[in-house]
Amino acid sequence: MGCSHRPDKWNGTDVTGTLPDLQFTMTRAGDGKQITAAAYRGKVTLLYFGYTFCPDICPLTLSNVTQALNRLADKAHEVRVLFVTVDPDRDTLDVLRSYTSAFAPESVGLRGTPDQLATLAKRYRVAYSAGKDSRGEYVVTHSSIVFAFDKQGKARLIYTNLSKPSADTKGMAADLKRLADAGEGGGWFSWL
Repeated sequence: MGCSHRPDKWNGTDVTGTLPDLQFTMTRAGDGKQITAAAYRGKVTLLYFGYTFCPDICPLTLSNVTQALNRLADKAHEVRVLFVTVDPDRDTLDVLRSYTSAFAPESVGLRGTPDQLATLAKRYRVAYSAGKDSRGEYVVTHSSIVFAFDKQGKARLIYTNLSKPSADTKGMAADLKRLADAGEGGGWFSWL
């Protein structure tokens, strides 16, 4: 019974050991600087692929993430939400900066070259497309998965239901708090 105090159940899907560490090089919308994943070490990091012209999935997902962060109160500053555009032709740095500022202050817009975007998407097995379809209409498709990385950049959880009004933001907040707390004190004692 001595080990039964360690919580083993996550609200998101545990992907520990099955996905690679957070790694990328992109341009940050807030200041136009080229950055890497190393800029977010020491923070719990959420990674989401979307686009600013998205009519429903992206704003609802980011609103639900914002609700989860609001539940964290003073722990929210230990989390960063990286919104990676899959539509860099239309999502300029100014557009991204304006869009992400409408959500949690912990939200950061990222824009990459086509190669940088393709490399990052392939790393996490994310499908996306942007361009004209056979009728000449501009169409963008993307995954709605949100990836959660611990403070060391290790992939820990995925969330597949944040694009629904009934998303479990309370459960996500509990997971984020647990990931944030795990970096304090370290070792097995951080689970107590």
